[in-house]
Amino acid sequence: MSLLVKKSHTDARTAVIEAAGVAVAKGLFSEEPLPGFNTEVPADRKNGDVSTNAAMVWAKALRMPPRKIAETIAGNIQLADTLFERVEVAGPGFINFYYGSSFYSAIIEDILAKGSGYGRSDFGKGKKINVEFVSANPTGPMHMGNARGGALGDCLAAVLDFAGYEVSREFYINDAGNQIDKFALSLDIRYRQIYEGENAPELPEDSYHGADITQRAKEFAGVYGDSFISKPEEERRKALVDFALPKNIQAMKDNLTKYRIEYDTWFHESTLHSDGEIAEIIDIIKSRNLAYEKDGALWYKNSEVLAGRLAKEGKTPADIEKLGLKDEVLIRQNGNPTYFAADIAYHRNKFARGFDRAIDIWGADHHGHVARMKGALDAIGLDGDKLDIVLMQLVNLTRDGQVVKMSKRTGKAITLTDLLEEIPIDAVRFLFNMREPGSQMDFDLDLAVEQSSENPVYYCQYAHARICSILKKLESEGIVSKPCSPETLSLLTAPEERELILHLSSLTDEIVTAAKNYDPAKITRYAINLSSLFHKFYNACRVNCGDENLTQARLALCVCVKTVLANVLTMFKITVPEYMEKGSD
Repeated sequence: MSLLVKKSHTDARTAVIEAAGVAVAKGLFSEEPLPGFNTEVPADRKNGDVSTNAAMVWAKALRMPPRKIAETIAGNIQLADTLFERVEVAGPGFINFYYGSSFYSAIIEDILAKGSGYGRSDFGKGKKINVEFVSANPTGPMHMGNARGGALGDCLAAVLDFAGYEVSREFYINDAGNQIDKFALSLDIRYRQIYEGENAPELPEDSYHGADITQRAKEFAGVYGDSFISKPEEERRKALVDFALPKNIQAMKDNLTKYRIEYDTWFHESTLHSDGEIAEIIDIIKSRNLAYEKDGALWYKNSEVLAGRLAKEGKTPADIEKLGLKDEVLIRQNGNPTYFAADIAYHRNKFARGFDRAIDIWGADHHGHVARMKGALDAIGLDGDKLDIVLMQLVNLTRDGQVVKMSKRTGKAITLTDLLEEIPIDAVRFLFNMREPGSQMDFDLDLAVEQSSENPVYYCQYAHARICSILKKLESEGIVSKPCSPETLSLLTAPEERELILHLSSLTDEIVTAAKNYDPAKITRYAINLSSLFHKFYNACRVNCGDENLTQARLALCVCVKTVLANVLTMFKITVPEYMEKGSD
């Protein structure tokens, strides 16, 4: 909540309490201890800018109808030195406050003073948050889920940063375990097929069949020729992985940099193996009597741990039994740790690095892993509730109203690389944050390249460019923005002006709410609404109106909208143009 909005709520509470004191002194209320009450912003601004339920809450103590209490308070309230100009009683006893010109003037002054810092707050109080996202398997190209996860994760991290958290972006590289063994096998067979032809083995069905595997095998052959054909299989496969994996990881880094995502940490799963952290996790779980051996493997008592966790949450034994909880393998029969064991060690490592909270962005198909992971953290002595999982639904790409699954260029499944080659990055980052993470979304490829008000990112960028054009045109006429007094700014009384300023005033609250809910889509919607309200204002209120003071006040309002649009777009790493050709409407 911005300081001004927070002050308005304090003003409302203080005014109600003081009015109640006056009513007691006049004998209108009995002198009774009164319970606390709430102030809130009504959903419909027709019901005031700030509203309170004090009259309903006090009805029992004062033994009076709420409506009568509200009317008595309204009749004795003093609004001098507050941000309000009037108060009204509504319904069963709501007391509704309406902002005066001092509030609107103060918002304009606040934005002009803070500039690029407007919208920031100390809500997060500097707490350290780790946001891990994308974390694509390095054995192949990144897909549409990674594309949505990248935009979502990076913009969520930006929102958290604006809300006052200390944020670290992280990518977890799965460079160990079964998928790397499968990667090695796939590369090996493709390499052998180059030199052994029909004598080479066929690629197993559950291997990696992508063209990227064949390409890496050819690149290896281009450097080493057939010199590794006669080498032992283990040596050959290790050489192939050592050659191909860094190239794949670098390709991911290059694509994500193009996507305007810069990570603070690239964490290699392999370090958990080499540093002994997985072995430590196994020892901890064993020491807590939460592991047992069966069929040559080591199992974790997942069902026992989760049953205990769910019981604390109020679930009955019958409810828990219906869930069919199962135990998890930690060490396979071949002696290799599972991905789950590595994941526990990885999350323990995050908290050991001093993060107050960890946020993982996963595909919705991982929903069954959420409780297991939180429970495992509890099991090793950490707090599983400090891990938050944002589950993200799939994306459908559409063109001409039809779902598109194949790239025009390659005829294969569309990858992040394909998308970034076809669609402007501004549009990709903005449109992927138009819906809540848990919502299935259709990404309209036609809309994303359209230069019209139908395209949301174009609409917001055009609003900013339009203001720049207005300011430039007025400057050519000798009219430049000058400092305005509160009295001058108080001239902004048109409904379109006040509605626009009210929206500007809510940016800090919107960012805090988006941070609380892990939902950057609130900010893209904020920007779209701001652009719409600006166009509405501009069409209704002529900036150069012939009244010098009102012109200056409207110029100041234009500068504020320009500043806030720039802040929001910059937060999401979206281009902030100063000039654009007007597209079709």
